[in-house]
Amino acid sequence: MSRIINQVAVFGLGKVGELVADLLGESGFKVVGYDAAARPDLVFETKLLDVQDADGLRESLRGVDAVVSCLPFNLNIAVAEAAYDARVHYFDLTEDVPTTNRVIELASDSPAAAFVPQCGLAPGLIGIIGASIAKTFDEIRSIELKVGALPQNPTGLLGYAINWSPEGVVNEYLNDCEVLRQGHRQMVPAMTEKERVFIGGIELEAALTSGGLGTMCETYEGSVHRLDYKTLRYPGHFDQMHFLFDELNLREQRDLVGQMLVDSKPPVNDDVVYIHAAVEGRKNGQPFRENHVRAYKPLDISGRTWRAISWTTAASAVSVVELVADGVLPATGFVKQEDITLEALFSTQAGRHFAEQGTV
Repeated sequence: MSRIINQVAVFGLGKVGELVADLLGESGFKVVGYDAAARPDLVFETKLLDVQDADGLRESLRGVDAVVSCLPFNLNIAVAEAAYDARVHYFDLTEDVPTTNRVIELASDSPAAAFVPQCGLAPGLIGIIGASIAKTFDEIRSIELKVGALPQNPTGLLGYAINWSPEGVVNEYLNDCEVLRQGHRQMVPAMTEKERVFIGGIELEAALTSGGLGTMCETYEGSVHRLDYKTLRYPGHFDQMHFLFDELNLREQRDLVGQMLVDSKPPVNDDVVYIHAAVEGRKNGQPFRENHVRAYKPLDISGRTWRAISWTTAASAVSVVELVADGVLPATGFVKQEDITLEALFSTQAGRHFAEQGTV
């Protein structure tokens, strides 16, 4: 069966963007990568691009069928608007709510292309897992979703390493969180409603953080009593972050906090991504709770070892591109992550990594 997507532009060739491009190539797509810095070390075609150059941005989309933005969230709206003008399919990894709202606006007026934001881990994979479990219930009381990207061997009081965007970490700790309570959407403060979680004998703590649910609250409002997303950390982490933001009065200095975290807790290669999804309700007239719990560690892909956070994010995004290209997902309009089934994701070239990897 011929694909509706053959050539893909990847914007942003950091760790995740580079692997997105590699995995797209493995999945049979022709790839061209764009970055602000030259990358002659990469095996696929690369070009220089300043995404703030509107004309250059639109010219870069000439001749491609889709674009995957792996850029910082504040640059994605410009890319989405260029994709709309060029009539190409659009994918991103953002957890930023205003960015997604603009993408939804563009998608509602686009008869020519699919717009699929939030294709990372949270939002993204965790929503696909939660929604897939929920489909097996006759009646749903709660959907609880949790993700943690952590060092396998933590040190210090924070027990953390900045393997992801520091701006994204700070934003998810400080921005209010959308949840469902008593079936209705509410906004509640981040880093609240802490609870203990055990995965494979490892004790963790979870607290509400923003952005991880994507569009799920809108989708499930009125049909699910309780829905929330929490970030997983090692015990004591959130107390230290409260000290940093509140005791030291740094809530208004997000850039400073992000830099402090990078300086004090730099990236590590021995990381782990914890996934914890739980649905409660009724099956066949009986109360039931189903859990999907995994721990993903670094993985060798194409002769190179990739951090867990990098490959899980990249594989999730590429699997969604495959599903649109193969006609499994709609080719036009806005596509929600919760409309994707885990079975379909596992069936893709990139998504098979999730089926083959992961411990409990």
